[in-house]
This record gives sequence, structure tokens and C-alpha cells, in this order.
Amino acid sequence: MTPTTLSARPSQSSRPRHFPISADPILPFSKREYERRITAARKAMERRGCEALILTSMHNCAYLTGFLYCAFGRPYAVVVTASDIVTVSANIDGAQPARRSYGDNVIYTDWNRNNFENAVAQLVGSATQVGIEGDHLTIALRERLQTQLPKANFSDAAPALMAQRLIKSAEEIALIEAGAAIADLGGEAIREAVCAGAREIDVAMAGRDAMERAIAEQFPDSELRDTWVWFQSGPNTDGAHNPVTTRRLRQGDILSLNTFPMISGYYTALERTMWLGEPSAEGLAIWQANVEAHELGISLIQAGASCADITARINAHFADLDLLKYRSFGYGHSFGVLSHYYGREAGLELREDVETVLKPGMVVSMEPMLWIPDGPAAGGYREHDILVVTETGARNITRFPYGPQHNIID
Repeated sequence: MTPTTLSARPSQSSRPRHFPISADPILPFSKREYERRITAARKAMERRGCEALILTSMHNCAYLTGFLYCAFGRPYAVVVTASDIVTVSANIDGAQPARRSYGDNVIYTDWNRNNFENAVAQLVGSATQVGIEGDHLTIALRERLQTQLPKANFSDAAPALMAQRLIKSAEEIALIEAGAAIADLGGEAIREAVCAGAREIDVAMAGRDAMERAIAEQFPDSELRDTWVWFQSGPNTDGAHNPVTTRRLRQGDILSLNTFPMISGYYTALERTMWLGEPSAEGLAIWQANVEAHELGISLIQAGASCADITARINAHFADLDLLKYRSFGYGHSFGVLSHYYGREAGLELREDVETVLKPGMVVSMEPMLWIPDGPAAGGYREHDILVVTETGARNITRFPYGPQHNIID
């Protein structure tokens, strides 16, 4: 068992507002990797003239320390100064944050409503220029922090921290690549479970169980949570994020396979269009057009290409086929510390309004989707691969096959 030490052991008589705790942490990356990230965050602080950072999002807390919190109505933070990095966690979690955090940990109690803000304020100290996450910190919590830090001027550090996260290290890429392989395993389990009469939830559970077993075997020290599957059939395929239902699969259904293994806060994905039995001629034509867009997009992922330019090229493909009006969303996004309920590196999305230029070390998806609302081709068509941008192009780390020649299930 990992040893845990209370630096100031609380008692019922003292009822402390907060207290430090230490442990020998279990981390998903090396200590050297966390030092690299923290050093980069401090350099971003210096460029902005900040003396401290108060980071309240799950993704930045996990990125800088390894700890992925479960808020459950309580605030959490990582406070970064020139000399220290400290997670601030709720007493309900016990020593778990300390066991999963690089750096120090302070626990706040619930004896008073503002114990969290008081703990953060003591860590920030006399700093007057403080960086926060403008895209995460609520108005209410910001006001409470301002009350505790009346001399502090808050500025938004989120864009600078996001820019840091866009370039992945070798350790991150290795974890993402392992996650992509596990997503493929989930896809194979789903393919085996698909048959007429099966419920969406039954098929989804087969994929989820296969991925969780693989994560447990390959990452035995990781926390097992948040791995999931969206398996959709028939009309339920029209939305990329439609939840699993108890609908039973029918011969002739269009299917959407979506596997999402989560490893230490890092999300990967596999998404494929499938068909149970022969598709209609109209459906087959739409599917093939989307596959062509997918292959075009993969060919465009390379260092020096901008997100907007890639989007324009794929838009032109769909426009030539009079299908652009059926495009459902942007063509891809960054990977790293993100999930369906936290994190988003919005500066690296393949959209018309994102001018970011791809660089080696970035990891992006290519995932065109068409949504046909009615008629014999009705449904959602989506393929999804993950690519690592290199000096000479891009490396596709998704292996599960796509297209009609592979994914029509008899």
C-alpha cells in the first residue's frame, strides 16, 4: 500500500479549515514529464506577468499533476507558483488525490463554506497578478476567490495553457497510441456481437468490457473509469453523441460503432459506419462519398497545413457531390486530456474558423460525418481515425478497417 502522511493531523477539537497531506504518488507519466509540463506552465506565467495560477478544470489539473478529480458539487484546483505546485482537494476524497498527484496536496474541510477559497488564497499568498481559466471558472467561484484575494488581478491563462497541451510529448503519444489499439479491440468485440435482435446496449457492453479488460491488463496501475461505447442503430445514428438505447437491431439497419477507452484522463476513439445486411443503393452511395472524404482528409493531415485549409478542401469535395448541406460537424479535433464531460483543445479543431497550423507532435482525428434526415439513405455516416503529425506527414494509429468492403455484416 502507498504510504500516506498527514503533515498536520486534524482532530475534532481543532476542526482545521485545511491541512496538508503527502503520499508516494502513482503517476501515469514519469516525474520528468510532469516537470517538463510544469516548467512550460511557469514560462507561460512569466510571459503573462503572472505570479501564480489557479487552475480549476479537470483537464489542466490532470495535465499538470496526474490527478483527475470527481467534483460532485465541490471545487478543486491546482495552484502553481514560482516554487510550488499544489492540488487543493476535498476532505471527502481522503488521501486519494495525494496518491495520484505530482506535487503537494492540501485538503480542505467542510466546516466552513469558504474553506476551499481560503486554502487557495493561502497558497497564492501575496501575488497580485493571478492567472485563471476564463473558460472554466464560474462567476460565483471567481467572486468568492476575489473576496479572499482582494488585491489580486485575475487574467485568463487558459489559451496559453491550451497551446502548451497541443504539442504532445513522446510519453503522451505512446499512451494515445496504446489507447487507439484498445479502441480497435473494442471495435472487434462489437463486430462479433452485432446480429439481428441484439439490443444496442448488449452490443455496447461487449465493446466496453473488452476495452476495460485490456486497460486493466496493459495499465495495471491506472484508475479504471469512464471508458464507454456509443453503439447506435437505424434512426439513432443521426447524432454523433446519441446515447445507447435498448432498441433491437434489424436486418437492413445502418449502424454506428463508437468506442472510447479512457486511460488516466486520456481519451481515444474509434468510429465506423456499419450495415447489418446489404445497404440500400442510396445509402451505399452516401457511405462511399463519406469514405472518399475521409481518405482525402487523411491525405491532408501534415505539418504546415492549417485547420481552415483542410476544412475547405473537404468542403469542396462534398460541395461537388451536392452533399455539403448534410455535413454534421467539423472534420476533426485534437487528442490528449479530454473526455465527453471535460477538456477541449478548441484551438485545434478542423473547422472553417480555426487558422491553427499543424505541427509535429500534434495528434488529431479525421472524422467526416454526413447526416441524411430521411429517405432510403436516412442515418448518420461517420468514419474516424487518429493521426500523429510528424516531420514528414502523419502516422495513422487507427487500424480497424473502414468502408463497405469491410463493414457490411451478414
